[in-house]
Amino acid sequence: MTRKSQMDQLLTDDVAVLTGASSGLGRAIAREFAAEGADIVVADIQEDPREGGEPTHELIEAETDAEATFVECDVSQPTDLEAAIEAAEAFGGVSVMVNNAGIFRGEAFLEVEESDFDHMMAVNVKGVYFGAQAAAKRMVDAGGGSIINLSSVAGLEGSSEFITYCGTKGAIKLMTYGMAARLGPEGIRVNAIHPGLIETKMTTDDFPIMGTEAEGDFLEAIPSRRAGQPEDIADAAVYLASDRSSYVNGESLVVDGGMTNTQ
Repeated sequence: MTRKSQMDQLLTDDVAVLTGASSGLGRAIAREFAAEGADIVVADIQEDPREGGEPTHELIEAETDAEATFVECDVSQPTDLEAAIEAAEAFGGVSVMVNNAGIFRGEAFLEVEESDFDHMMAVNVKGVYFGAQAAAKRMVDAGGGSIINLSSVAGLEGSSEFITYCGTKGAIKLMTYGMAARLGPEGIRVNAIHPGLIETKMTTDDFPIMGTEAEGDFLEAIPSRRAGQPEDIADAAVYLASDRSSYVNGESLVVDGGMTNTQ
């Protein structure tokens, strides 16, 4: 990753807390934020990336001039989220919060157990709610900030195979709008990113699409005719975190190669 001069960086003096940043989209966003000058708190349930390689915080310090640290964090536990926000104080205090951590799986609706439903709601919805709340408390005192919640195109459309997941991502969308209304007067912008088909462990291992016979059908439904890469989402997150989006608030940024609005 190319080091940028401070003059060219979009997030100089920012401190970002990112949940689920050990792997996948969170890892890509954390690396790009660091390249743009932000110091990083990686808040995740595990330190080692699912895709292999160095832990995110170590990689950031090796390839950029940013500072980074890892905090073990189960986002279904508000006390863990508070600890992650507290860790940002060592760098000057959180100014950007990315609620990225989430779980994804297919399901047979008539066979879903209450425990499975509760687990997905706790991670995908409760984690975003209390992650945003913990960050907002500090941002209100500091006079502003940016909160980015990771939803999905599944939060815009229903799917018979992902009913619980769709419910969680739809909840994130509307919570984002409500948070923007509440926090906008405090100088805090709150926006959502809705990724489409992105090539991560979620789509190669958890619910295999990439590298399977189904991949072609999925790509045929995407006008750009390719799956997204984690870096595509990272670029969108940098925009929403930076002053380039200073008048963007309460918005859903769909990053899906045109899939959702062209079928």
